[in-house]
Amino acid sequence: MSFRWVVVLFALICLSLTFRVAAAPTDQILEYGSTKDIRDINPHLYSGEMAAQNMVFEPLVLTTSQGLVPHLAKSWEISPDGRTYTFHLRDDVTFTDGEPFDAQAVKKNIDAVIDNYERHAWLELVRQIDAVNVIDTHTVELKLKNPYYPTLTELSLTRPFRFISPTAFIEGATKNGVSSYAGTGPWVLKNHQRNQRAQFERNPNYWGESPALAGVNWNVIPDRQTLLLALQKGDIQLIFGADGDMLSMDAFEALQADGKLRTKMSDPIASRAIVLNSARPVTSDVNVRRALSHAVDKEGIALGVMGGSETVAQTLMARNVPYSDVDQQEYDYDLELAQQILEDSGWVLPAGQTVRQKDGQLLSLVFSYNVANAAEKDIAELIQDDFKKIGVKVDLLGEEKQAYLDRQRTGDFDLQYSLSWGTPYDPASFVSSFRIPAHADYQGQKGLPNKVQLDAMIDELLITPDEEKRKALYAELFSTLAQEAVYIPLTYSRTKAIHQKALENVGFNPSQYEVPFEKMTFSASGH
Repeated sequence: MSFRWVVVLFALICLSLTFRVAAAPTDQILEYGSTKDIRDINPHLYSGEMAAQNMVFEPLVLTTSQGLVPHLAKSWEISPDGRTYTFHLRDDVTFTDGEPFDAQAVKKNIDAVIDNYERHAWLELVRQIDAVNVIDTHTVELKLKNPYYPTLTELSLTRPFRFISPTAFIEGATKNGVSSYAGTGPWVLKNHQRNQRAQFERNPNYWGESPALAGVNWNVIPDRQTLLLALQKGDIQLIFGADGDMLSMDAFEALQADGKLRTKMSDPIASRAIVLNSARPVTSDVNVRRALSHAVDKEGIALGVMGGSETVAQTLMARNVPYSDVDQQEYDYDLELAQQILEDSGWVLPAGQTVRQKDGQLLSLVFSYNVANAAEKDIAELIQDDFKKIGVKVDLLGEEKQAYLDRQRTGDFDLQYSLSWGTPYDPASFVSSFRIPAHADYQGQKGLPNKVQLDAMIDELLITPDEEKRKALYAELFSTLAQEAVYIPLTYSRTKAIHQKALENVGFNPSQYEVPFEKMTFSASGH
């Protein structure tokens, strides 16, 4: 062998070793800061933090930026009629308690979800599953009542179709809790001190690519200012969030300008909007809803609250979301037009007064928002000021999250802040939830005279195998909701991350609810 080829071979070996060292597991621990505790991460329930559930529990199919890819299922076939999905499972996967991941485990998990039907009925796939059959040790068959086009997408969601060891079931079920959190994922929950800290360690027997980090400490710091100070001091190395629950845009911009930390933002991922309750005395009037839609300075919100980082939304779903690029009513910012609509509808402003009235009733509204969310509070205050300009009084009602959600379930609000679920939920899973009373969307729509027809439209568009018919039904749904002015679209949100410079490979999953800890590592000199 010539000297030249010896040198080339040596260089290639060194390069290979460099890449291996960079990707190899280390003993480094990430200190992550969050305003929220992980709570109960049972993957078949909804009280836990989704980012924590995603660390431990995995799906058959994974949603990536390139689309749906195999995960715990290595391949699948779909019958010509679209009603039978046959999944071929990986044969090298075990739960962290040593139990095998096989077709029986898949069947038991899906059956456990279906056993809690009422809680999961917001997700159309739960309604459509007819049977789960074990074909052999590593082959499972999913039978549907109707062809359902988002089946694979909904199997990829962070919950409820994730897999936990059947030995963790309580009395053969998961709806009343689980005895352990044995999953198949890259992380294992080793310790949890409620409302203080959760310690995750790298799964030593993980079937896939092992995380570079040895562990993640999830530190609970409820106060956003204290959370920020902890990051600046180096007590934590990462803050990650989608919707103002971790830090305000002002703080993000200040840190961005300071340059001592790194900041990142995802592509637009979901839609911010205000839901107008069509069943309340004042907002039951479609002309009031249309006037309010013209009175919101969306550009002011995009610049004043979001610092120009988000684009104005004129439609509930961004036009690049599947089935959403349709003709529909848009409401430009026009205070004169808003006032004229109210005048024509009998809402007059008496001389010397600041609030309009009609037949002795004041045009006064309650705006409900989550007080712990920085963005929601700022948006609510700007909208309160916008509506004041057209003679509408708005009482702001900021409550702790649970009280806010309780109010959402009962419909005890005139206006409420809303964020769509983003990829991969939009539009199918998000639209499916419009039929569930516990959701703000249902409460906002329930006063519409054609609510029954809208729900039937959703029923049909989700299961029709006719693509053109599905497109037409989505178009009719979105155009009807826009015409009825049930939503005031605001901006398209982006997930944000702030981290120490030594932390590398910080990025975003397609879902705004997940944090890709398994891809992160520290630079050789940084930790």
